[in-house]
Amino acid sequence: MTTLELKLNLPDGLVKQAKGAGLLTPKAIERLLREAIRRKAFDDFLTVADRVEAADVPPLSMEEINAEIKAYRAERRLAGNPR
Repeated sequence: MTTLELKLNLPDGLVKQAKGAGLLTPKAIERLLREAIRRKAFDDFLTVADRVEAADVPPLSMEEINAEIKAYRAERRLAGNPR
């Protein structure tokens, strides 16, 4: 685990609300960051999906998807990184 010290300049009202909601604790900030990372990953996925749709790329069949997953996993195993 890494210890990180942040210094923020926030409006007084926001600080009061965040403290009142228990959002300025390390655990709460970790949860907020994890949620933000998930949202960003999903937004990035949608951006790629929009580009694929615009490029008129045909969708993969389930067999093609499974083959891609198997190939990816085999590649990772060969690289020594099973996950």
